[in-house]
Formats: sequence, C-alpha cells, structure tokens
Amino acid sequence: MKHKLEADSIQLEFDNRKILSDIYLKCETGKITALIGRNGEGKSCLMQIIYGSNQCEKSVRIDNVSQLEAFKKPDLLKYLPQFNFIPKQLSLKRIFKDFELDYSSFEKRFPEFASKYKSSIGSLSGGEKRLIELYVIVKSKSQFAMLDEPFTHLNPIQIEKVKELLKEEKENKGLLITDHLFNHVTGIADSFYVLANGKTHLINNLEEIEALGYARI
Repeated sequence: MKHKLEADSIQLEFDNRKILSDIYLKCETGKITALIGRNGEGKSCLMQIIYGSNQCEKSVRIDNVSQLEAFKKPDLLKYLPQFNFIPKQLSLKRIFKDFELDYSSFEKRFPEFASKYKSSIGSLSGGEKRLIELYVIVKSKSQFAMLDEPFTHLNPIQIEKVKELLKEEKENKGLLITDHLFNHVTGIADSFYVLANGKTHLINNLEEIEALGYARI
C-alpha cells in the first residue's frame, strides 16, 4: 500500500522576518524526495516542523490524517537531525537491539565495523557515528524517514554505499533528504523541491535548479 506525507500552510517568522510562508511538499512511499536550497533558507526548520519538534502554524498530514506531533509516532515518521542524537555511552550492541536491527547485516555492508560491536558510539569517529545513526533511522520500521545532511563526515566509499542503501530502502518507506552535497541527493532522488525565499518549488528537471539561482548544473 502506498502512503503519502504532505506539509503545507506553514508560517514561520524570526524577528519579524518570514522564513517559511508558501510551502507545499509531498513525499510518497517508494520514492526519494530531495529538498535542496541555500544555507539559511530553512530546510532544517521545515523538517523539524514536519516532525513536530518545532511548533508553528502548519498542516502536516500522513494519508490525509493530521499529524501535529509526528515525533510521538515513530512507526509513521523517523528523523535524522544534523546533530548526533544517540547517547555517547551506548554500545553498538545496545543501539541495534533498541532499534530491533540485525548487526550482522550492517557489518556485511560496512565490514570496517566488524570489531566494534561492543564499542560505545562515543568512541567512534564523527563519520562512524553519522553512519550508525543514519543506518538505524533508515533501516528501522517506519512509513517515512527524513534525513538532514546524511552524508556529513562520510568518506566517498561510504557515501556510495549509503546511496545504494537509500535506493534499496525506498521500497519500504518514503525518504525525504536534504544535504549541501546536492549532487549526491539529486543523483538518487525521484522528485525535487527547491526551497528559496520561503517558498518550495517543485522541480521537473535539474535545469530549473539553475533558473532558480540555487546552483549551476
């Protein structure tokens, strides 16, 4: 069964300056949706609003049912923030148990973690922490997952493996991704939104990204 996440009617202001004012975004299961835009345009704020951790005027719906605090329903929506969110003292064994995931499958994809099953996540490098948090969000059960800067601190080999993981996992959920390394995102996305001047623009082809002044393709 296909599922649909929609967000609109969002109004966000800081110091009397409108950050988000004309938003419509749709993410569907079976697809990767890219959200791109310059730094400071409000991409992270928009994800936090959809998640419910940033409260403002909004309409967020999953299958036409309003979800004002989606963070309370991890079976519907999970969110990878820019910052590390897993407590440093937890071991990888405990993390994978809590997320009900098989470590051996992870280790097979990323063999560099073969000897780190009992290590704490706090003892890992920045890239390794990011990879663990990204993996458990993407692989654990939910209808949708939002990923904010998922490729941060990853090396080129890990980025390519993650891109393959995301293309596989979209068969199980809808993925909404934003990253300043936009070429990695646009290379795997099925649909694209550019956030500019507080508005979302649905992009039909990559040339329109340049027309909106975001980047040269």
